[in-house]
Amino acid sequence: MRNLLVTGGAGFIGSNFARSMLAKYPGYRLAVYDKLTYAGNLENLKDLWDNPRFSFVQGDIADVAKVDGVVGELKIDTIVNFAAETHVDRSLLEPGSFIMTDVYGTYALLEAAKKHGVERFHQVSTDEVYGAVLEGRSLETDPLEARSPYSASKAGGDLLVLSYYTSFGLPVTITRGANNIGPYQYPEKVVPLFITNAIDGQPLPVYGDGLQMRDYQYVLDHCEAIDVVLHHGAPGQVYNAGSEVETRNVEMARQILDLLHRPHSLLQHVTDRPGHDRRYALDCTKIRALGWRPRHTFAQALEETVRWYVENEAWWRPIKEGGYFREYYARNYGHRETIRDA
Repeated sequence: MRNLLVTGGAGFIGSNFARSMLAKYPGYRLAVYDKLTYAGNLENLKDLWDNPRFSFVQGDIADVAKVDGVVGELKIDTIVNFAAETHVDRSLLEPGSFIMTDVYGTYALLEAAKKHGVERFHQVSTDEVYGAVLEGRSLETDPLEARSPYSASKAGGDLLVLSYYTSFGLPVTITRGANNIGPYQYPEKVVPLFITNAIDGQPLPVYGDGLQMRDYQYVLDHCEAIDVVLHHGAPGQVYNAGSEVETRNVEMARQILDLLHRPHSLLQHVTDRPGHDRRYALDCTKIRALGWRPRHTFAQALEETVRWYVENEAWWRPIKEGGYFREYYARNYGHRETIRDA
């Protein structure tokens, strides 16, 4: 494992992973392959450009010929697939792109991995494939009950990955991570959206009663979990990765306002989105047996995240002021009625 291809590496988790792997393993070479959609940003990788062990290729993982060429030409022995359409709200507005990237794109990568005999193919997945978990915690062996086009497309990708292990002996692993927060997360996602709205004194649109429960883990903890599974996980296996601590969305929003010294009156409850899962919760016993533990509590992760957005307004301000983000925000939130304010 010396030549890594990190697909979707210009995005949020992928860029953090690329940075951490190059820092930790001086003998590794790492190529980022990214389509540079709205969520892919070369600014996320600017500190890596002068590293002789880093390279970048712009491309779509659904481009079978290009993926095959890159894997062969760069002598890739390990593929870590972060490339995905990832936002539930967007999947309700435009599901087709999710199927193309998350399912067909995964197929294209698997075919290249099989042809060139990679040592490991790792799929980065999500806890949302399990569906709502009202009691207990999801185990890796639980059935998949995806409830949005996003989670369904990720579940489809997971099943394809596992089928290539069973059918072709491809050495694959999967991690299903809880919600990530931290640097470089595109501000359509709830935590950076709430942080940046609060900085500007704008309302925080909380879906429904805000009592939905999520496990918010720090992105670098998740990157370490993927690293551990890459090096110590068993082929053909799935590993959950999260903090195993759930927080209600409205409480997360209140803590953001407190950290920024903004009034709770900025909370604005709006009509919920369709099929909004009430709770996700992961059982992480399996990955903990490999020696992984999250280093950050939720409070620490949120504080670090808020601090980063306060200190890096030059990164997120152009995104939120751009036409693409404004158009999405209007489509997703413009029609929602206010249920009540805080």
